[in-house]
Amino acid sequence: MQEHSFVGHLEELRKRIIYVLVCFVVTLIVSLAFVSHIYGFLIRPAHGMRLAVLGPGDIVQIYLMIAGVAAIVVTTPFILWQLWLFISPGLRATERRYTLMMIGPVLIMFVLGVSFGYFVVFPEIFHFLLKLASQFRVMFTATEYFGFLLDIVLPFGFLFEMPIIILFLTRIGVLTPKFMRKVRRYAYFIFVVLGTLISPPELISHLSVTVPMILVYEVSIWISALAYKKKLAAEKWWREDDAPGERNTETGAHDDPAASQVKSIVSSDASDAGDQTSLKNETNHKNQTGHGELTSHEFRSKRSSVVSQRLRQHIQSDPVLSSRSGIYVKERE
Repeated sequence: MQEHSFVGHLEELRKRIIYVLVCFVVTLIVSLAFVSHIYGFLIRPAHGMRLAVLGPGDIVQIYLMIAGVAAIVVTTPFILWQLWLFISPGLRATERRYTLMMIGPVLIMFVLGVSFGYFVVFPEIFHFLLKLASQFRVMFTATEYFGFLLDIVLPFGFLFEMPIIILFLTRIGVLTPKFMRKVRRYAYFIFVVLGTLISPPELISHLSVTVPMILVYEVSIWISALAYKKKLAAEKWWREDDAPGERNTETGAHDDPAASQVKSIVSSDASDAGDQTSLKNETNHKNQTGHGELTSHEFRSKRSSVVSQRLRQHIQSDPVLSSRSGIYVKERE
């Protein structure tokens, strides 16, 4: 059975890869048909400067590179869609919703970063380099120009993914907004140094590069604070050991607030009348014999299966609670 399932996954993966390759080939052919228009758009910051090639093979190489990059850009959403169709059957409903919520912002932020690098940063740097070379006969090869363009533009695409990465790390508990505020001065220093190194030596150019990076960091802190607040609210009755709960009549200690919540969830279900009657009878028996009420540990050990079922019905709307519920129930089983 496992071998059959493994073969089925391989067949599904093979089908998705074929779909992606077909889409890439089609978009590559279309890109080659419009490669001259794409080329004209990419050399717009050069203001009509004619790029040089060093051999006949370079012409084909440059055209294939431009068409290939354009085909990858156009095919990327289709690749993500096929990847989603492949992995989504193995995810739970909350995981599917959470993943779909992340795909859109990731693509949007990457496009914004690339656009900022191409329309703002790259023209400033390129024009400054041309001014420095005013006493020389300037000649750029197409390979060097497009390589320099990618080296400047792509890092900003990844830099603008910072809010999404910070959101993810906050949700899994690696980062907190307090820590990000604590290291803010060091982050600002890094951004200033980076902006000074990659931009021309003038104030406007420095500000045009450094200020957006600082704004992205501040937006990341704001998003981290929202995610952290939501995370704390979701886990309040799971992990808040200091909150007032039910007091044990024998020890005087507070019962686990999570157990109190579980009791209210379970006792509210009319279909579990038999378990409730049994629990009440045992509690009354303990009171009559002087042993006090049923403790949280005894309650969890006797009702673990019911707890697992009831909790999963109440936490389907939040991915964090969905993951925490399995941990909580396993700890108490």
